[in-house]
Amino acid sequence: MRPASDVPVRPASDVVVGADGCPRCPWGLSTPEYVAYHDYEWGRPVRDTVGLFERLTLEAFQSGLSWLTILRKRSAFRAAFAGFDPAAVAAFGSADVDRLLADAGIVRNRRKIEATIVNARAVLTLDHPLEELIWSFQPEPTGRAAPATLADVPAKTPESVALAKGLRAAGFVFVGPTTAYALMQACGLVDDHLSGCWVAGGVG
Repeated sequence: MRPASDVPVRPASDVVVGADGCPRCPWGLSTPEYVAYHDYEWGRPVRDTVGLFERLTLEAFQSGLSWLTILRKRSAFRAAFAGFDPAAVAAFGSADVDRLLADAGIVRNRRKIEATIVNARAVLTLDHPLEELIWSFQPEPTGRAAPATLADVPAKTPESVALAKGLRAAGFVFVGPTTAYALMQACGLVDDHLSGCWVAGGVG
């Protein structure tokens, strides 16, 4: 039976089948970098301090830019920020800021560079490991339906608002609810692979 004409019809899913026959979230097909990131990294749990600090930093640098830009500069970011070792970055001074502002391999934004150093120092002053702080804001996974379409994926949630507030209370800067939610997606606190995507439900 056909639905009434005034009832919007939504697609079952926005997933797209790639040339290899695997159904994926549509954003994960546009470039080889996105395919690799989508298939083997995005949404998979990250539970170590260095890994979380890296992703927190890169999500902050991504603000206002394409994520593909950040992916393509990732190796340069790692070299510039001492492999994202918080202790090493926390020791950066004004000469390091000048060095980073002259580094064409990264995004040369003074506010974001200085925020990274502030955040590294915040990591070192935490009473508990960074992973404990971040993962304490993981939403209850049971009962959370996989999004069917890109429109079903939120930009922020109550948990990301709380995470951003918790990070700021701990001395972190340049992190708002949207950046916090992107961090949650990237690090596996939530699984926002679309239903039908070959990765969905298998990243935990």
